[in-house]
Amino acid sequence: MQTVDFKPGDTIKLYTKDPGDQKVHATPFEGVVLAIRGIGQSKTFTIRKIATGGVAVERIFPIYSPSIEKIQVVKSGKVRRAKLFYLRKANHSR
Repeated sequence: MQTVDFKPGDTIKLYTKDPGDQKVHATPFEGVVLAIRGIGQSKTFTIRKIATGGVAVERIFPIYSPSIEKIQVVKSGKVRRAKLFYLRKANHSR
């Protein structure tokens, strides 16, 4: 995987390989980066997206995961915090 610079607050589109699928295609997951944790090989990041029906889905990915095919930064965000967990309450009240 190529390294892409992204930070909390950025909206990214992440393409993952499906392990149970025989065909080789990537499944997209687009959302806001809430946090980046860890150091070195154990570094992970959390993405949150609002799915159909207003249900929020969060997934945690290791940055160096072999299942990640590609990461694209869709929109860059300007935030003042390293962990954006307050977005959980902001989107939940809708």
